[in-house]
Amino acid sequence: MNGSTSSTNGIPTLPAPPDFAVEVFFDGECPLCTKEIDFVRRLDRRARVRFVDIAAPSFDAASIGRTHDELMARLHARLPDGQLVEGVEVFRLMYAAAARGLRPLVALTRLPGITQLLDASYTWFAKNRLRLTGRCEADACTPRTKSAAGG
Repeated sequence: MNGSTSSTNGIPTLPAPPDFAVEVFFDGECPLCTKEIDFVRRLDRRARVRFVDIAAPSFDAASIGRTHDELMARLHARLPDGQLVEGVEVFRLMYAAAARGLRPLVALTRLPGITQLLDASYTWFAKNRLRLTGRCEADACTPRTKSAAGG
């Protein structure tokens, strides 16, 4: 069936809704990142958020049309329709999906001034997270490539 054909009783059937609201691509080697992901997992009692560890050897960044370096530079997510989002918007979508009660707080993050502050703060964090989480080697703070990571 293609989702628009009739069921056995003659009533058209609709495709099943997606089983997730947002799919988040996170760096499983980042201690701070994994703490936040673990926190959101505990909030997500309805399992509306999918989590994909981009550090896993089996993960292929090309499968979502990005490079490993792009995914390491900023947090990314995919919506059920395939659209990719990144940065602070991922946090908004992730928290709104994980806990309905947080939606009013998420809405506040869209207010003028707050949006700009969050975007600037996240941009700074994303550029410095390897150093901040103790993952720099000597004077180099560059993400490990998948080949260097064994993948």
